[in-house]
Amino acid sequence: MSANKQAPTDGYKPDPRFKIAHKEALIGVALAIFNFIWWYGFAYGLGSRPPEEYTYILGLPDWFFYSCVIGFILMCVLVIIITKFVLKEVPLEADPYVDTPKEESPK
Repeated sequence: MSANKQAPTDGYKPDPRFKIAHKEALIGVALAIFNFIWWYGFAYGLGSRPPEEYTYILGLPDWFFYSCVIGFILMCVLVIIITKFVLKEVPLEADPYVDTPKEESPK
């Protein structure tokens, strides 16, 4: 066991929100990398031809249409799906997992 993996002995309990935040940050990085690969693949893959060989979709060169228009739409759909079905709602209070009695609201 490494020094970083030892359990703290001073009563410290790690905040479970950090584990969720770490996972969601990795998802965000994966989405950004996927977006870059998509954009780069179509922009430089199809766009490296001479302009005389371009084909056009909706008046746009195909490399631009696939990399920027379709890529943007795809990323919007992926972000919506991941936000709706994968990411979790976490409370942002200082320490929401501490057992404290609830205050009654004034009437």
